[in-house]
Amino acid sequence: MRFAPDKVGVIIAALLFYTLLLLPFATFRANRIIQGETRSIFEALPAFFSYALIALVVVASFIAMLRGAVTLRLVCALACLSALAFTIGIAASHLTPPDNSYARVSPAIGFWLLLAGLVLMATDAIARLDPKPSTRVLLLVSSLGLIGAVLVSGYWDDLSLLKEYKSRADIFWTEAGRHVQLALGSLFAATLVGIPLGVLCYKVKKLRSGVMNSLNIVQTVPSIALFGLLIAPLGWIAANIPGAADAGIRGIGAAPAFVTLFLYSLLPVVSNTVVGLDGVSASVREAARGLGMTSAQRLLKIDFPLALPIILTGIRIVLVQNIGLATIAALIGGGGFGVFVFQGIGQTAMDLVLLGTIPTVILGFSAAILLDALIDSQLLKRENRT
Repeated sequence: MRFAPDKVGVIIAALLFYTLLLLPFATFRANRIIQGETRSIFEALPAFFSYALIALVVVASFIAMLRGAVTLRLVCALACLSALAFTIGIAASHLTPPDNSYARVSPAIGFWLLLAGLVLMATDAIARLDPKPSTRVLLLVSSLGLIGAVLVSGYWDDLSLLKEYKSRADIFWTEAGRHVQLALGSLFAATLVGIPLGVLCYKVKKLRSGVMNSLNIVQTVPSIALFGLLIAPLGWIAANIPGAADAGIRGIGAAPAFVTLFLYSLLPVVSNTVVGLDGVSASVREAARGLGMTSAQRLLKIDFPLALPIILTGIRIVLVQNIGLATIAALIGGGGFGVFVFQGIGQTAMDLVLLGTIPTVILGFSAAILLDALIDSQLLKRENRT
């Protein structure tokens, strides 16, 4: 019988083989700023661990190419990810000279590509298994719990990224809170305004094109330019309206960042509300009208429950978008993880850049999974109703 490999698996296997053979695993630097020297897997790890990691990745690569072995593919990907997390900690301890607090060991491009390939392998397997929404949330919580446990254990303490964190631990959590406040606060405000506005556009079709075109224009303005445009009017409000400055409204800082994120959030919320309500079957509405429901009752008890998955899809888009855009708020003093990103760029300290980038990616990834699970659960409820 002819062997027919899995096409996605072949791409993943090629990436993993290329990374193992040609790319460095870790980078060693005498201090945090100077140019580093790359180390291969064999140079970065003791012999036993280097051969063990290579063997695991090679086995996972061959399994990735097999058709139908979805569960086995997921198990192998998770095992390799665990081994990768374990060995990068060993590499940091192995390469750092004893009693040297200045040396820095960072994951190199080979580590990141191995991580990307194995995450792609795991997510592809999960997508094919199509687990229940609750199972996906459980997998996410378990993964975050394992990462948290490793961080608390101190096993990665010799990595440069963790050294950057230790010197900024208090500031890190302050900026993390600001980042979440900006992302969630702007989403909450956009939801409060956008859903009623979407209902109004759905009910009054003459308003729809004007509102949508206006929101589309806002989306075309680059985020940095919009930050700049808001500095002057918000500064005027702070200077001329009593109590505005005390309420936190200023030309720079969190206020223009919040307003910018709010404006960017309106289009997905409004448009998805309109699309969701438009998609409700006319026969369902007629049946509700025949039961004697008023217009408000039909909207709340029929239209909204049926349109909710599409509305939640717009909210998902907004949340993931805002988590990423909130990083740029640091340019105007808005805080957030962007503080570390731009400090790292200014100091040519890539581990400091990663200190802001990695939490942002994890937040966005987690938000997407949670809201996808919520949307799918709403779809299942809608199918059960019908």
